[in-house]
Amino acid sequence: MSDKKFHRVSIKSSILIFFAIVQSLCGCSFLLPSEKMITKNPWKTFEDVKIAFDKIVPGETKLEDIKRLGFDPEETPNIEIWNYLDVIGHFMPNSSIQKKDLDKGLRDCITAKDDCHALNLMVKKINKKRYGNVFLDLLRFARKTRTSGWQFDALIIMKNDFVVYKIWSGKPNINESIEKKMPLGPLQEAGNLLDLLSF
Repeated sequence: MSDKKFHRVSIKSSILIFFAIVQSLCGCSFLLPSEKMITKNPWKTFEDVKIAFDKIVPGETKLEDIKRLGFDPEETPNIEIWNYLDVIGHFMPNSSIQKKDLDKGLRDCITAKDDCHALNLMVKKINKKRYGNVFLDLLRFARKTRTSGWQFDALIIMKNDFVVYKIWSGKPNINESIEKKMPLGPLQEAGNLLDLLSF
C-alpha cells in the first residue's frame, strides 16, 4: 500500500474513531459533574421540619421545648441567634413600618430589649445535576443543569424563655432547569476574558 493510500485510510479511521467516541459520549450524561448542597440538620425532609415547627405555639412553648424539637442553636448547625436590634432591622427595615404595625408578640419582644432574641433557621437540601450531550457540555457549546430539592427558613422570636412570635417561608419542591448555549464554545469564554482585560 502506498504512503498516500495509507495516509488516507489512517485519516478515515481517525475520523470514524472520533465520531464513535462522540456518539458514545452523547448518551453518557452520568459522566457530567453534579453538586449537592445539604445543611446539616436533624430533619430529612421538608415535611419533617415543618411538622416540628408547627408544634411551636407562641405564648406557650418554652426554650427547652423548641430545643427538644430540634431548634437548638448549640446542637443544630446553621442557626443564627439574633438580638433585639436584628429583630427591629428585619421587621422594621424603613420608617414606613412603625412599631404599632407589628404583631403584639413582636412589640413586647422589642420593648424587652436585652430579654428579646430570635432564632433564625435556614435548612436546605439542594441537588444540582448537569445533563444532556456530554460532548457539547465538555466543549462548552451547551450546558443544561437541573436543580432539585427543598428549602425551609424559620424565624422564632423569644422574650425571656418563651416563644412570642414565629414565621416561616420555604420551597417544598424545587425543580428548575437552566439551559446555557454558547455557539462559539470555549472561544466565547475566551472572548469574554479579553473584554474584561481590555478595561
